[in-house]
Amino acid sequence: MARQLFAKNGFENTTMNDIALLSGKGRRTLYTYFKSKEDVYYAVIESELERLSDKMDEVATRRIRPQEKIIELIYTHLNMIKETVMRNGNLRAAFFRNIWMVEKVRKNFDEDEIELFRKVYAEGKADGEFDIENVELVADITHYCIKGLEVPYIYGRLGHGMTPEMSKPLVAKFVYGALGKNGIK
Repeated sequence: MARQLFAKNGFENTTMNDIALLSGKGRRTLYTYFKSKEDVYYAVIESELERLSDKMDEVATRRIRPQEKIIELIYTHLNMIKETVMRNGNLRAAFFRNIWMVEKVRKNFDEDEIELFRKVYAEGKADGEFDIENVELVADITHYCIKGLEVPYIYGRLGHGMTPEMSKPLVAKFVYGALGKNGIK
């Protein structure tokens, strides 16, 4: 219910009373679980990040080559972030205004995503797919590069109107070059 209110009215224009009324709970009950509206906002962001994390885990468990898995993870991350931000209306504006609030909540997700990349890179290195000296560093760089692409991707400023189908081969060429490969075998 809080997500719907934040999406419709924005963070600033939503009160704990609004959340209590829409959820059919009393304010006291709400305050039993959350100290403030900010805590409710964090919980909403966390639930959205859990959706993204679940989808990333699903991609990571697919039985595809590590090279393909990395590209799928990149696009899954970007597409899920875009879908989440666009779906949430006024929450979208709050997302960009309160980016440091979001960053505070994202810490656990970021750590989990980096670990996911480490596993895929280690798998690819063990299989001879990737020529990587430092898996941990490459995973960190990948994560922060993708994170840096979120806003341009959300606004459609990445690739100047290219569809994912058009951009994937170019992204793959770039990524595979960085991983010591020229493309999919």
